[in-house]
Amino acid sequence: MKNILVSIDFGEKYSLLIDKASELAGKSGSKIWLLHVAAPDPDFVGYDVGPQYIRDFRAEDLKEEHKTLSHLVDLLEKNGFETEALLIQGATAEMVLSESQKLHVDLVILGHQEHSLLYETFVGSKSISIINKSKIPVLIVPMV
Repeated sequence: MKNILVSIDFGEKYSLLIDKASELAGKSGSKIWLLHVAAPDPDFVGYDVGPQYIRDFRAEDLKEEHKTLSHLVDLLEKNGFETEALLIQGATAEMVLSESQKLHVDLVILGHQEHSLLYETFVGSKSISIINKSKIPVLIVPMV
């Protein structure tokens, strides 16, 4: 195993995913790719861009997400792991699948938390969608 992709959403327990990736990379010498898929730009989903303050707020969010990813890369590299991070915008499941193929990933690590039936019905599960479409092994880490 040469490449591990970790999809991070910056929820409360994303460190569980990084810990699991570190454990596996330590045993196999794999490179760790941290991937955060940010919400798409409003233009991407067919909405008008909106007022300047909305664009400024969105830009600040992306800057903070980038800073957090950079900090995580620094921590992993200090612990001896070859690490790179990607911050991209788009639909989460599609972007995880696309990037995992581009990067020749051997394993995708995702977090999963249980939601209500109503949530699953209307929103769905990104991790289930990735599992169903992936040709690459996927490790699901319970986020409990």
